[in-house]
Amino acid sequence: MGATRIVIPYAPREQQLKIHNALSDKRFAVVVAHRRCGKSVSAINHLIRAAIENNKEAPRYAFIGPTYSQTKRVIWDYLLKFTQPLNATANIAELRVDFWGRRIQLAGSDNPDSLRGQYFDGVVFDEFGDQDPRIWSEVVRPALSDRMGWALFLGTPKGNNHFKTLRDHASEHNDWALLEFRASETGLIPQAELDAAKSEMGDDKYLQEFECSFDSAIEGSYYGQLLNELPSERFHDIPVDGLAKTYCAWDLGIGDSTAIWVCQRVGLETRLIDFVENHGQGLDWYVNWLRTNHYELAEQLLPHDVQVRELGTGRSRMELLQEAGLNITIVPRMSVDDGIQAVRRLIPFCWFDSKTKRGVDALRNYRRQYDDKRQVYWDKPLHDWASHASDAFRYLAVGMSETTSWSKPLKPNVSWVV
Repeated sequence: MGATRIVIPYAPREQQLKIHNALSDKRFAVVVAHRRCGKSVSAINHLIRAAIENNKEAPRYAFIGPTYSQTKRVIWDYLLKFTQPLNATANIAELRVDFWGRRIQLAGSDNPDSLRGQYFDGVVFDEFGDQDPRIWSEVVRPALSDRMGWALFLGTPKGNNHFKTLRDHASEHNDWALLEFRASETGLIPQAELDAAKSEMGDDKYLQEFECSFDSAIEGSYYGQLLNELPSERFHDIPVDGLAKTYCAWDLGIGDSTAIWVCQRVGLETRLIDFVENHGQGLDWYVNWLRTNHYELAEQLLPHDVQVRELGTGRSRMELLQEAGLNITIVPRMSVDDGIQAVRRLIPFCWFDSKTKRGVDALRNYRRQYDDKRQVYWDKPLHDWASHASDAFRYLAVGMSETTSWSKPLKPNVSWVV
Protein backbone atom coordinates (compact mmCIF):
# COMPACT_ATOMS: atom_id res chain seq x y z
CA MET A 1 0.00 0.00 0.00
CA GLY A 2 1.15 3.52 -0.73
CA ALA A 3 1.87 6.07 1.93
CA THR A 4 -1.08 8.18 3.10
CA ARG A 5 -0.87 11.72 1.76
CA ILE A 6 -1.46 14.42 4.37
CA VAL A 7 -2.77 17.77 3.15
CA ILE A 8 -2.59 20.84 5.37
CA PRO A 9 -5.18 23.46 4.26
CA TYR A 10 -2.68 26.23 3.66
CA ALA A 11 -1.50 27.70 0.38
CA PRO A 12 0.95 30.56 1.00
CA ARG A 13 0.51 33.68 -1.07
CA GLU A 14 3.46 35.69 -2.29
CA GLN A 15 4.17 37.62 0.91
CA GLN A 16 3.80 34.55 3.11
CA LEU A 17 6.15 32.60 0.86
CA LYS A 18 8.75 35.34 1.30
CA ILE A 19 8.49 34.90 5.07
CA HIS A 20 9.12 31.16 4.75
CA ASN A 21 12.05 31.73 2.40
CA ALA A 22 13.60 34.35 4.67
CA LEU A 23 14.22 31.68 7.31
CA SER A 24 15.62 29.17 4.84
CA ASP A 25 19.13 30.61 5.12
CA LYS A 26 18.91 32.95 8.14
CA ARG A 27 18.42 32.03 11.80
CA PHE A 28 16.68 35.28 12.66
CA ALA A 29 14.15 37.34 10.75
CA VAL A 30 12.09 40.48 11.36
CA VAL A 31 8.84 41.01 9.50
CA VAL A 32 7.20 44.45 9.58
CA ALA A 33 3.79 44.06 8.00
CA HIS A 34 0.56 45.93 7.54
CA ARG A 35 -2.67 44.75 9.11
CA ARG A 36 -4.37 41.71 7.53
CA CYS A 37 -1.21 40.69 5.73
CA GLY A 38 -1.48 37.10 6.95
CA LYS A 39 1.75 37.06 8.94
CA SER A 40 0.34 35.11 11.90
CA VAL A 41 -1.09 32.36 9.70
CA SER A 42 2.22 32.02 7.86
CA ALA A 43 4.09 31.88 11.17
CA ILE A 44 1.93 29.06 12.53
CA ASN A 45 2.42 27.04 9.35
CA HIS A 46 6.15 27.72 9.42
CA LEU A 47 6.28 26.26 12.92
CA ILE A 48 4.35 23.18 11.77
CA ARG A 49 6.57 22.56 8.75
CA ALA A 50 9.74 23.11 10.77
CA ALA A 51 8.51 20.60 13.35
CA ILE A 52 7.71 17.99 10.70
CA GLU A 53 11.11 18.34 9.03
CA ASN A 54 13.09 18.37 12.28
CA ASN A 55 14.98 15.10 12.78
CA LYS A 56 16.29 15.95 16.24
CA GLU A 57 14.94 14.26 19.32
CA ALA A 58 11.71 15.77 20.72
CA PRO A 59 11.52 19.04 18.74
CA ARG A 60 9.98 21.98 20.59
CA TYR A 61 8.53 25.20 19.15
CA ALA A 62 6.69 28.19 20.57
CA PHE A 63 4.49 31.04 19.41
CA ILE A 64 4.66 33.98 21.83
CA GLY A 65 2.22 36.89 21.86
CA PRO A 66 2.03 39.97 24.10
CA THR A 67 -0.33 38.25 26.55
CA TYR A 68 -1.42 34.69 27.19
CA SER A 69 -5.10 35.52 26.72
CA GLN A 70 -4.49 37.40 23.48
CA THR A 71 -2.40 34.58 22.05
CA LYS A 72 -5.10 32.08 22.96
CA ARG A 73 -7.86 34.22 21.46
CA VAL A 74 -6.09 34.96 18.18
CA ILE A 75 -3.85 31.96 17.48
CA TRP A 76 -5.25 28.84 19.17
CA ASP A 77 -7.92 28.14 16.55
CA TYR A 78 -5.35 28.51 13.77
CA LEU A 79 -3.04 26.04 15.49
CA LEU A 80 -5.86 23.49 15.87
CA LYS A 81 -7.01 23.94 12.28
CA PHE A 82 -3.64 23.47 10.64
CA THR A 83 -2.48 20.55 12.84
CA GLN A 84 -5.78 18.64 12.63
CA PRO A 85 -4.67 16.67 9.52
CA LEU A 86 -1.65 15.49 11.56
CA ASN A 87 -3.92 13.93 14.22
CA ALA A 88 -2.34 16.24 16.77
CA THR A 89 -3.28 15.91 20.42
CA ALA A 90 -4.46 19.27 21.80
CA ASN A 91 -3.94 20.31 25.41
CA ILE A 92 -6.01 23.45 25.92
CA ALA A 93 -4.98 23.78 29.57
CA GLU A 94 -1.36 24.26 28.48
CA LEU A 95 -2.12 25.72 25.02
CA ARG A 96 -0.06 23.17 23.15
CA VAL A 97 -0.38 20.51 20.50
CA ASP A 98 1.68 17.33 20.23
CA PHE A 99 2.18 15.17 17.16
CA TRP A 100 4.77 12.60 16.11
CA GLY A 101 6.90 13.33 19.19
CA ARG A 102 6.90 17.05 18.37
CA ARG A 103 5.38 19.94 20.30
CA ILE A 104 4.18 23.46 19.50
CA GLN A 105 3.03 25.63 22.37
CA LEU A 106 1.48 29.06 22.68
CA ALA A 107 2.55 31.53 25.34
CA GLY A 108 2.34 35.14 26.41
CA SER A 109 5.25 37.34 27.34
CA ASP A 110 3.25 38.58 30.33
CA ASN A 111 4.30 35.32 32.02
CA PRO A 112 7.93 34.80 31.00
CA ASP A 113 8.55 32.34 33.83
CA SER A 114 6.39 29.79 32.00
CA LEU A 115 9.09 29.60 29.33
CA ARG A 116 12.13 29.36 31.57
CA GLY A 117 14.04 26.11 31.74
CA GLN A 118 12.88 24.94 28.31
CA TYR A 119 14.69 24.49 25.01
CA PHE A 120 13.35 25.54 21.63
CA ASP A 121 14.14 24.72 18.01
CA GLY A 122 12.20 27.72 16.76
CA VAL A 123 10.18 30.59 18.22
CA VAL A 124 7.80 33.17 16.77
CA PHE A 125 7.20 36.51 18.50
CA ASP A 126 3.95 38.14 17.43
CA GLU A 127 3.50 41.93 17.85
CA PHE A 128 6.93 42.16 19.42
CA GLY A 129 6.53 45.92 19.90
CA ASP A 130 3.92 45.21 22.59
CA GLN A 131 6.18 42.79 24.46
CA ASP A 132 8.80 43.25 27.12
CA PRO A 133 12.06 43.00 25.11
CA ARG A 134 13.72 41.10 27.96
CA ILE A 135 11.73 37.98 27.09
CA TRP A 136 13.97 37.67 24.02
CA SER A 137 17.33 38.57 25.51
CA GLU A 138 16.93 36.93 28.91
CA VAL A 139 14.57 34.00 28.36
CA VAL A 140 14.22 32.81 24.76
CA ARG A 141 17.62 33.58 23.23
CA PRO A 142 19.48 31.33 25.70
CA ALA A 143 16.86 28.59 25.17
CA LEU A 144 17.75 28.46 21.45
CA SER A 145 21.49 28.08 21.88
CA ASP A 146 22.08 24.36 22.37
CA ARG A 147 19.69 23.45 19.52
CA MET A 148 20.80 26.33 17.26
CA GLY A 149 17.17 27.33 17.03
CA TRP A 150 15.72 30.15 14.96
CA ALA A 151 13.49 33.13 15.80
CA LEU A 152 10.94 35.10 13.80
CA PHE A 153 9.76 38.54 14.98
CA LEU A 154 6.45 39.83 13.62
CA GLY A 155 4.78 43.16 14.13
CA THR A 156 3.12 46.31 12.98
CA PRO A 157 4.92 49.52 14.07
CA LYS A 158 4.06 50.93 17.49
CA GLY A 159 6.23 54.02 17.50
CA ASN A 160 9.99 54.35 17.79
CA ASN A 161 10.42 51.59 20.35
CA HIS A 162 12.41 48.35 20.74
CA PHE A 163 10.72 46.77 17.71
CA LYS A 164 12.09 49.66 15.63
CA THR A 165 15.53 49.04 17.18
CA LEU A 166 15.29 45.35 16.27
CA ARG A 167 14.17 46.24 12.76
CA ASP A 168 17.21 48.52 12.34
CA HIS A 169 19.46 45.78 13.74
CA ALA A 170 18.15 43.32 11.15
CA SER A 171 18.77 45.81 8.34
CA GLU A 172 22.40 46.24 9.40
CA HIS A 173 23.43 42.60 10.04
CA ASN A 174 23.87 40.01 7.33
CA ASP A 175 22.89 37.13 9.60
CA TRP A 176 19.40 38.62 10.00
CA ALA A 177 16.63 38.86 7.40
CA LEU A 178 14.30 41.85 7.15
CA LEU A 179 10.99 41.96 5.29
CA GLU A 180 8.62 44.93 5.13
CA PHE A 181 5.15 44.72 3.64
CA ARG A 182 3.28 47.98 3.05
CA ALA A 183 -0.35 47.94 1.97
CA SER A 184 0.36 50.28 -0.93
CA GLU A 185 2.79 47.70 -2.30
CA THR A 186 1.28 44.28 -1.54
CA GLY A 187 -2.07 44.82 -3.25
CA LEU A 188 -3.77 42.59 -0.68
CA ILE A 189 -6.32 45.24 0.32
CA PRO A 190 -8.35 47.06 -2.36
CA GLN A 191 -7.38 50.70 -2.86
CA ALA A 192 -10.94 51.85 -2.17
CA GLU A 193 -10.79 50.19 1.25
CA LEU A 194 -7.41 51.80 1.99
CA ASP A 195 -8.76 55.20 1.02
CA ALA A 196 -11.75 54.72 3.30
CA ALA A 197 -9.53 53.57 6.16
CA LYS A 198 -7.27 56.59 5.76
CA SER A 199 -10.16 59.05 5.85
CA GLU A 200 -11.57 57.42 8.99
CA MET A 201 -8.30 56.76 10.86
CA GLY A 202 -6.34 59.90 10.03
CA ASP A 203 -2.92 60.11 8.44
CA ASP A 204 -0.76 59.13 11.44
CA LYS A 205 -2.72 56.04 12.41
CA TYR A 206 -3.11 54.97 8.78
CA LEU A 207 0.60 55.31 8.06
CA GLN A 208 1.40 53.25 11.15
CA GLU A 209 -1.10 50.45 10.56
CA PHE A 210 -0.95 50.14 6.77
CA GLU A 211 2.30 51.76 5.61
CA CYS A 212 4.59 50.47 8.38
CA SER A 213 5.64 53.90 9.66
CA PHE A 214 7.48 54.02 12.97
CA ASP A 215 7.17 57.81 13.23
CA SER A 216 3.73 57.95 14.82
CA ALA A 217 3.27 57.62 18.56
CA ILE A 218 1.48 54.55 19.89
CA GLU A 219 -2.26 55.12 20.01
CA GLY A 220 -3.31 55.89 23.56
CA SER A 221 0.29 56.63 24.58
CA TYR A 222 0.67 59.23 27.32
CA TYR A 223 4.15 60.41 26.36
CA GLY A 224 4.89 59.05 22.89
CA GLN A 225 4.20 62.26 20.98
CA LEU A 226 6.21 64.37 23.43
CA LEU A 227 9.20 62.04 23.08
CA ASN A 228 8.88 62.07 19.30
CA GLU A 229 9.01 65.87 19.35
CA LEU A 230 12.35 65.93 21.14
CA PRO A 231 15.30 66.54 18.76
CA SER A 232 17.61 63.60 18.10
CA GLU A 233 20.48 65.27 19.98
CA ARG A 234 18.48 64.76 23.18
CA PHE A 235 19.27 61.03 22.95
CA HIS A 236 23.04 60.46 23.26
CA ASP A 237 25.76 59.60 25.77
CA ILE A 238 25.73 62.04 28.69
CA PRO A 239 28.75 62.44 31.00
CA VAL A 240 28.10 62.43 34.74
CA ASP A 241 28.45 65.91 36.25
CA GLY A 242 30.25 65.62 39.60
CA LEU A 243 28.78 68.90 40.84
CA ALA A 244 25.17 68.36 39.83
CA LYS A 245 22.25 67.46 42.07
CA THR A 246 21.44 63.79 41.49
CA TYR A 247 18.19 61.94 42.05
CA CYS A 248 17.29 58.26 41.93
CA ALA A 249 13.57 57.63 41.53
CA TRP A 250 12.26 54.17 42.41
CA ASP A 251 9.18 52.11 41.70
CA LEU A 252 9.22 49.26 44.17
CA GLY A 253 7.59 45.98 43.26
CA ILE A 254 6.69 43.22 45.70
CA GLY A 255 7.32 39.96 43.92
CA ASP A 256 7.48 42.04 40.75
CA SER A 257 9.86 44.31 38.87
CA THR A 258 11.63 47.26 40.50
CA ALA A 259 12.78 50.16 38.34
CA ILE A 260 15.14 53.08 39.09
CA TRP A 261 15.78 56.23 37.03
CA VAL A 262 18.93 58.24 37.73
CA CYS A 263 18.69 61.94 36.95
CA GLN A 264 20.82 65.07 37.24
CA ARG A 265 19.64 68.66 37.15
CA VAL A 266 22.07 70.93 35.28
CA GLY A 267 20.67 74.43 34.72
CA LEU A 268 17.36 74.00 32.92
CA GLU A 269 18.34 70.54 31.68
CA THR A 270 17.00 67.37 33.25
CA ARG A 271 19.55 64.71 32.35
CA LEU A 272 18.51 61.07 32.61
CA ILE A 273 21.90 59.43 32.94
CA ASP A 274 21.01 55.84 33.88
CA PHE A 275 18.21 53.35 34.31
CA VAL A 276 17.88 49.86 35.75
CA GLU A 277 15.02 47.41 36.09
CA ASN A 278 15.13 43.91 37.44
CA HIS A 279 12.81 41.18 38.63
CA GLY A 280 12.84 38.89 41.64
CA GLN A 281 15.75 40.62 43.40
CA GLY A 282 15.94 41.84 47.00
CA LEU A 283 16.72 45.38 48.06
CA ASP A 284 20.41 44.47 48.51
CA TRP A 285 20.75 43.96 44.77
CA TYR A 286 19.59 47.51 44.01
CA VAL A 287 21.69 49.03 46.79
CA ASN A 288 24.74 47.27 45.36
CA TRP A 289 23.86 48.57 41.89
CA LEU A 290 23.74 52.13 43.25
CA ARG A 291 27.11 51.72 44.96
CA THR A 292 28.74 50.09 41.97
CA ASN A 293 27.69 53.03 39.81
CA HIS A 294 28.43 55.65 42.52
CA TYR A 295 24.83 56.80 42.95
CA GLU A 296 24.55 55.91 46.64
CA LEU A 297 24.82 59.58 47.73
CA ALA A 298 22.01 60.68 45.44
CA GLU A 299 18.65 61.69 46.81
CA GLN A 300 16.50 58.57 46.64
CA LEU A 301 12.89 59.36 45.70
CA LEU A 302 10.53 56.60 46.79
CA PRO A 303 6.74 56.16 46.83
CA HIS A 304 4.86 56.40 50.12
CA ASP A 305 4.28 52.63 50.36
CA VAL A 306 7.99 52.16 51.13
CA GLN A 307 6.99 53.00 54.72
CA VAL A 308 4.59 50.06 55.02
CA ARG A 309 5.83 47.45 57.48
CA GLU A 310 6.05 43.88 56.23
CA LEU A 311 4.11 41.27 58.17
CA GLY A 312 7.01 38.83 58.30
CA THR A 313 9.63 41.17 59.76
CA GLY A 314 7.64 44.06 61.18
CA ARG A 315 10.03 46.41 59.40
CA SER A 316 9.55 48.70 56.44
CA ARG A 317 11.68 48.78 53.32
CA MET A 318 12.44 52.42 54.08
CA GLU A 319 14.15 51.35 57.30
CA LEU A 320 16.21 48.78 55.41
CA LEU A 321 17.29 51.35 52.80
CA GLN A 322 18.14 53.92 55.46
CA GLU A 323 20.27 51.34 57.27
CA ALA A 324 22.11 50.87 53.98
CA GLY A 325 23.07 54.54 54.19
CA LEU A 326 20.74 55.91 51.53
CA ASN A 327 19.23 59.39 51.71
CA ILE A 328 15.49 58.71 51.42
CA THR A 329 12.83 61.22 50.40
CA ILE A 330 9.19 60.11 50.28
CA VAL A 331 7.41 61.42 47.20
CA PRO A 332 4.12 63.13 48.15
CA ARG A 333 0.95 61.27 47.30
CA MET A 334 -0.56 62.44 44.06
CA SER A 335 -3.18 60.98 41.78
CA VAL A 336 -1.93 59.07 38.75
CA ASP A 337 -3.50 61.68 36.46
CA ASP A 338 -1.70 64.54 38.22
CA GLY A 339 1.54 62.56 38.14
CA ILE A 340 1.14 61.99 34.40
CA GLN A 341 0.71 65.73 33.94
CA ALA A 342 3.91 66.30 35.93
CA VAL A 343 5.76 63.98 33.55
CA ARG A 344 4.33 65.77 30.54
CA ARG A 345 5.62 69.09 31.92
CA LEU A 346 9.06 67.56 32.55
CA ILE A 347 9.74 65.71 29.27
CA PRO A 348 10.38 68.85 27.14
CA PHE A 349 13.36 69.61 29.41
CA CYS A 350 14.82 66.08 29.32
CA TRP A 351 17.99 64.62 27.82
CA PHE A 352 18.37 60.81 27.76
CA ASP A 353 21.62 58.84 27.92
CA SER A 354 21.94 55.71 25.79
CA LYS A 355 21.89 53.60 28.99
CA THR A 356 18.25 54.59 29.48
CA LYS A 357 17.06 53.09 26.18
CA ARG A 358 14.90 50.44 27.85
CA GLY A 359 13.33 53.05 30.11
CA VAL A 360 12.60 55.34 27.16
CA ASP A 361 10.98 52.44 25.30
CA ALA A 362 8.77 51.88 28.32
CA LEU A 363 7.75 55.55 28.38
CA ARG A 364 6.83 55.35 24.69
CA ASN A 365 4.71 52.25 25.34
CA TYR A 366 2.97 53.52 28.49
CA ARG A 367 -0.64 53.94 27.41
CA ARG A 368 -4.27 53.89 28.43
CA GLN A 369 -6.26 50.69 28.69
CA TYR A 370 -8.46 49.93 25.73
CA ASP A 371 -11.93 48.43 25.99
CA ASP A 372 -12.24 46.05 23.01
CA LYS A 373 -16.00 45.68 23.40
CA ARG A 374 -16.84 49.38 23.60
CA GLN A 375 -13.86 50.40 21.45
CA VAL A 376 -12.96 53.26 23.77
CA TYR A 377 -9.96 54.06 25.98
CA TRP A 378 -10.33 53.94 29.74
CA ASP A 379 -9.07 56.74 31.98
CA LYS A 380 -6.42 54.56 33.60
CA PRO A 381 -3.08 53.17 32.41
CA LEU A 382 -2.62 49.68 31.05
CA HIS A 383 -0.54 47.60 33.47
CA ASP A 384 2.10 45.77 31.46
CA TRP A 385 5.89 45.58 31.11
CA ALA A 386 6.14 49.37 30.64
CA SER A 387 4.39 50.24 33.90
CA HIS A 388 7.25 50.04 36.40
CA ALA A 389 9.65 52.25 34.49
CA SER A 390 6.86 54.73 33.81
CA ASP A 391 5.73 54.77 37.44
CA ALA A 392 9.31 55.42 38.56
CA PHE A 393 9.55 58.31 36.09
CA ARG A 394 6.29 59.69 37.48
CA TYR A 395 7.77 59.64 40.99
CA LEU A 396 10.81 61.42 39.59
CA ALA A 397 8.73 64.18 38.07
CA VAL A 398 6.66 64.67 41.23
CA GLY A 399 9.58 64.25 43.62
CA MET A 400 11.90 66.70 41.88
CA SER A 401 9.25 69.40 41.72
CA GLU A 402 8.61 68.99 45.44
CA THR A 403 12.24 68.86 46.59
CA THR A 404 13.69 71.63 44.43
CA SER A 405 13.78 74.96 46.26
CA TRP A 406 14.99 78.23 44.76
CA SER A 407 15.71 79.62 48.24
CA LYS A 408 18.78 77.44 48.79
CA PRO A 409 21.61 76.25 46.55
CA LEU A 410 21.70 72.72 45.21
CA LYS A 411 24.41 70.65 46.84
CA PRO A 412 26.27 68.00 44.87
CA ASN A 413 25.58 64.49 46.11
CA VAL A 414 27.51 62.18 43.81
CA SER A 415 30.50 60.26 45.09
CA TRP A 416 33.99 60.66 43.67
CA VAL A 417 35.91 57.72 42.31
CA VAL A 418 39.36 57.69 43.91
